[in-house]
Amino acid sequence: MECRYYQRLENGKVECQLCPHHCHIADGKTGICRSRRNCGGVLISEVYAKPCALAIDPVEKKPLYHFHSGTTCLSIACTGCNFRCLNCQNYDISQVSPEQVDYYKLNPEEVVTLCKKHHCPGIAYTYTEPLTYIEYIIDCARLAHEAGLWNILVTAGYVCKKPLADLLPYLDAANVDLKSFSDDIYLRVSGGHLQPVLDTILAMKDAGVWVEITNLIIPGVNDDMDMIRQMCRWLSDNGFANSPLHFSRFFPRYKMQEIPPTPLPTLKAAKQVAEEEGIKYVYLGNVV
Repeated sequence: MECRYYQRLENGKVECQLCPHHCHIADGKTGICRSRRNCGGVLISEVYAKPCALAIDPVEKKPLYHFHSGTTCLSIACTGCNFRCLNCQNYDISQVSPEQVDYYKLNPEEVVTLCKKHHCPGIAYTYTEPLTYIEYIIDCARLAHEAGLWNILVTAGYVCKKPLADLLPYLDAANVDLKSFSDDIYLRVSGGHLQPVLDTILAMKDAGVWVEITNLIIPGVNDDMDMIRQMCRWLSDNGFANSPLHFSRFFPRYKMQEIPPTPLPTLKAAKQVAEEEGIKYVYLGNVV
């Protein structure tokens, strides 16, 4: 499947214009996400209609607590991610190449049919970074809306404005993983930058998408309460005071095995800070 967002360059290279990395990709190579490959000057999505994970999940698992609570969704994922988070929980499917993982063959029409077969009122694009296979999402989401189903995006939000604008009309809800409120931490832990994520969150709100935010608190990394206060103040000042904020507990994962789980008092302190800054709905995750 030819990608929609790229430009041909000299010497057979292409520039991917999906996300702020703007990868310059030589013939036969992939970008950072590993799933978009330059094939003779044409950028190809190697995971289109090839989901590696399918499940029926409660909406609350996304997590979305104020969007169709008590219902289920068809969760779907393809391999790939445009971040390199040292703490990735799903690294076995997000931090690998498509050929390393088994997959289903499921075109957009079949995704919608499967969703309806299992009596799910919506589809969630989740587990990895859905925006890296945005062409597949747009095609699935458009058909889902035509069938009366809603669409959820669970994302780190690292995407350029044009691709996001093409997807927004088909999105009903999103949970955005706001990893910290520090550009330095974003670069050091995830390999990206903060501002594009903030731009994505604002664009979603302006488009009428229901947005909830998740912040995974990692001891010694992003647990500074002054920084958390800055994040909460930004959310409150930008119209998210009534949007649920989920503080999630870290457990040792992937390349952060040496860091201990987040102490519960840290999560409770973050919740108090958020409430002081005007966030009305604050939830603690991974605490049971």
